[in-house]
Amino acid sequence: MRTINDIVPPSRRREEAPTVGEGAPRQPLRLSERRPTFPYKTLIATLLVLAVSLGALFYFSTTRVEIVPNTVTAAVQNSFTATQGAGDLPYEIISAQKVASQSVAGSGTKVVNTFASGTLTIYNTQAKSQRLIANTRFMTTAGLIFRIHEAVVIPAGSTAKPGSIRVTVYADKTGSTYNIDPTSFTIPGFAGTPLATAVYAQSSGSMTGGASGTIPAIDATVEKQAQDALVAALAPELTASLETQIPAGFILLPGSATTTFEELTPTPSPTTGQVEVKEQGTITAIVFPNSALAKSIASSISGLNYQGEPLTLLPTSKLQFSTAQFPSANATSASFTLSGTASLVYSVDPTRIAAAVAGKTRSAAEVVLTNYPEVKRAIIILRPFWRHTFPQDPSGISIVVDNP
Repeated sequence: MRTINDIVPPSRRREEAPTVGEGAPRQPLRLSERRPTFPYKTLIATLLVLAVSLGALFYFSTTRVEIVPNTVTAAVQNSFTATQGAGDLPYEIISAQKVASQSVAGSGTKVVNTFASGTLTIYNTQAKSQRLIANTRFMTTAGLIFRIHEAVVIPAGSTAKPGSIRVTVYADKTGSTYNIDPTSFTIPGFAGTPLATAVYAQSSGSMTGGASGTIPAIDATVEKQAQDALVAALAPELTASLETQIPAGFILLPGSATTTFEELTPTPSPTTGQVEVKEQGTITAIVFPNSALAKSIASSISGLNYQGEPLTLLPTSKLQFSTAQFPSANATSASFTLSGTASLVYSVDPTRIAAAVAGKTRSAAEVVLTNYPEVKRAIIILRPFWRHTFPQDPSGISIVVDNP
């Protein structure tokens, strides 16, 4: 007999209906048949990133000090004395020479007898100075004789670095034969002695001005106009040529050059009825080693407390050179005045700075560098971030100087 409990409502009948055939057993629900695995790939990737990061830190590790040099700008109005080629403030004489010509209409002829002249540099390889008397002869390889008109003394030197002096020489005879290109000279009076090779001379410019006989004449007004035009054209060319003669490490100050112009003997022009007017310009200057001049200027500035540290004079300086008498080629000293504003920068020796901070902590290195007058500001860079001490070996420390 069936009871009320045996009667199943239709809604429950649908829920309890078997899925596969009548009376089939029910299967449990399975979300996955696979067991969970360890994340090896993620771990390897993480380790690789860490290794690359550490490697980069070590690869880009550095111990560097960036130095901003100390600079000084001060007014200058002082007198100085320099010595040619020696001393605390040495100087050298440099020069350049050029010739320009222009064709003008001729106006007859005239008779002339003039001596060629030019500049020689006399060298002395002896360890003692050498005096040459007035009218000492200098001879070219072709046998032409030139003479000095004043006695000179050539400073001592060596074979590697001879002492030298510049002098003006004059041809022994008149005539255009002595108008020669640059060449070497010997001193006939030293022939057969050790001085024959110890003292010698060389010209850097041509010998000019020699003439003899009848030459073309030019109207004075026309000649003056041509000369003025040639002088105006030569002036900038001489300045540019002089700048190429400045030795490395030397400085040429405004006002320290003097220029002279000389009218050369006119010559017939290839054009009929024309004459070549010629003008020779010579520019001579006194130049100083930059560092030596900077030291002398710093020493002359009161209140600077300068202790002789290496310095250089910056191009931004506004200094004017003046002298009562420009030194001659055979002078041994020169007195002059500098006025204006000097901009000086202390020279930084990277080896000295590296040795000062080697083996020190960042804070100790900062304190040490405050005692160096050449250091205005120091930026210390230590990498990786956990490094706090410079290496003991100074060669492992990079010093970068930020020169103005």
